[in-house]
Amino acid sequence: MTVHFIGAGPGAADLITVRGRDLIARCPVCLYAGSIVPRELLAFCPAAARIVDTALLTLDEIEAEFVAADAAGHDVARLQSGDLSIYSALAEQLRRLERHGIAFTLTPGVPAFAAAAAALHCELTVPEVAQSVVLTRMPGRASAMPKGEQLAAFAATGATLAIHLAIASLDRIVAELTPFYGADCPAAIVVRASWPEERVLRGTLADIAARAAEAAIERTALVLVGRALAAKDFRDSALYDAGYRRRFRGGEAS
Repeated sequence: MTVHFIGAGPGAADLITVRGRDLIARCPVCLYAGSIVPRELLAFCPAAARIVDTALLTLDEIEAEFVAADAAGHDVARLQSGDLSIYSALAEQLRRLERHGIAFTLTPGVPAFAAAAAALHCELTVPEVAQSVVLTRMPGRASAMPKGEQLAAFAATGATLAIHLAIASLDRIVAELTPFYGADCPAAIVVRASWPEERVLRGTLADIAARAAEAAIERTALVLVGRALAAKDFRDSALYDAGYRRRFRGGEAS
C-alpha cells in the first residue's frame, strides 16, 4: 500500500500532470482538499473509489484515513493544490506516515505562482532586471514568519516577489516595499489563477491597494511585485545569441 501525494495544480483540471492523472485512476481511495482542488479531477477516480473531502478534517482524521487504507491494502491518491513543495502542509502528513511505516510517493504539480505568471503573460526573471524570484507569504493565523524572513529583507534584493496569503495585508505590503522598489514599481494581483473565474489586476505599488479594494478581492489571490512584470527595454538573453558559443551550436559552452 502506498499514499501518492499529487500536486493537483493551481485550479484548472487539465493542468494536472499525466503522472498525477494516471495515479488517481489507479487508486481505490482518493483524499482531496475540496475547497481548493477542482472536483473535475475526481472524474479520473475508479468507479467504486472511496472519495473523501479533507477540507473539514483535522490532521488526526486525515491520518486515520491513511491508516484505514493501509489496513485494507488500498493505495491512496492524496490531491493537494498547486505544487507539493510550498505551503502544502505536506511535511506534517509525511511525518505521520513515517511513524506508521506507510510508504508514500510525491508527484509535483503546477504551482500557483507559475499559473499567475502565465495569466500575466510575463516571465518573472528578465536579463539584468531580475534574476531571482522570492516565494513568500504574510504572517497569519496558521503560523508566524520565522525570524529573518521579513518582507523588507527580501525587498532589499530587488527580486521579483510572489507573495501568498497577502490580500488582507496589502496596505502593509505597499508600505514595506515602496522604499525599496519605488511607488512606480509594477504590481499585480492574480485571483484564482487558471480557474474559470480567474481575474487579473495590474497596477503599481502606488495604486494596487486601491484597485484591489475597488474590485472587492478578499481571498485566493497571489500578489506579485517587481520590475520584471512590465519590463520592455532589456537586453536579450545570451541563450539564443548568435555569438554565444555552446556545444549545441558549434564550439564549447562558454
